[in-house]
Parts: sequence; structure tokens; C-alpha cells
Amino acid sequence: MRLRERWINLLHKAATGTRKTRTLLTPFGVTIFGVFTALFVFAALLVDRSLNLPGLLPGKGRLFVSIPMIMAGVALTAWSALHFLRVKGTPVPFNPPPEVVDTGPYRYARNPMLTGVFLLLFGLGFAFDSLSLVCFFTPLYVLVNVWELRRIEEPELVKRLGPEYVEYRRRTPMFIPGFCRRTDSGNGVPE
Repeated sequence: MRLRERWINLLHKAATGTRKTRTLLTPFGVTIFGVFTALFVFAALLVDRSLNLPGLLPGKGRLFVSIPMIMAGVALTAWSALHFLRVKGTPVPFNPPPEVVDTGPYRYARNPMLTGVFLLLFGLGFAFDSLSLVCFFTPLYVLVNVWELRRIEEPELVKRLGPEYVEYRRRTPMFIPGFCRRTDSGNGVPE
């Protein structure tokens, strides 16, 4: 069995396991996500300093760009998490909601919480005046997350939630409302 299938099965086993197991794994999942995200920020700042990269905007210009992005990112992430918590789930794949969440921001996108994190990272890039965070590390972070969602989390969601999730995925874009996207062939695996 390949590593990808093992990871999908591990997530599925945890997500369908006992409440106690899911609750114990939740801090572990939050920590992994937080450390993974922070590594991208720290790597960008290190690259900026090592390569002596130029800044993005003058001092006050950075504030006008970064503050709204950071605020929007935090607000969208919190709003999204609230909708998971309402149905007794968490944003952590080890302890997800027991049903498809299609309320609040989830009516418009399947992953609004990550969209908020992406906005937050771009905002931090401008706040820290980090050319590499805005132009390389955040786009790389987005690509890694898209890969992980398509190849790991979404197949697990199809396995656990079945046709209801397949239909939700068919009608709801991954991140950006109204953004055209590819559909799957109905077998639960994105093309």
C-alpha cells in the first residue's frame, strides 16, 4: 500500500474512531498545522535576510495593504472554524465534523478556512516587508495545501461522507466563490 493510501486510511480511522481518540489527536493536528505554517514564514524571513531582498512597499503603504488582509484572513478563518464547532467538529482532519458543513462561508467555498490562512500569510508578507513570503513561500504554501486537499483529505471525505460530499464538491469551488474548477469523474478522486 502506498504512503498516500496509508495516510488516507489513517485519517479515516481517526475521523471515525472514538470521540476520546479524536479529542486526544486534535491538539497534535493543530500543532502540526501551526508549525508547518510558521516554518514557511520563518523560511521566508531567513531568505529575505540572507539574500538581502528589497522591500515591497514603503512603510505606511505596507500597513494599508497588510492590516486589511490580516484582518480579513483572521475573520474568515474564525468564521469558518465556528461553523465546524457548531456541528461538533474541528478544523483538524483527525476530528472533523460528522457531516458535510455547507453553512456560512462553506456555502460558497469548500475550504474558506484555508483561504483565510492564505490571506493572513499574504498580509504577513506585506507587514514584514517580505518579498519572498509574498512572491514565493505563500504561493508554495497554497500549492502544497491544494495538493494535500485533493490527494489526501478529499478522498477521505468521499470515503467517510459518501455521495453527499461528492455532490457538495461538485457544486462548490475549492477556495474562491464563482471560480471555475475541474469536476471529477464521480469516482471520488479529482481529475
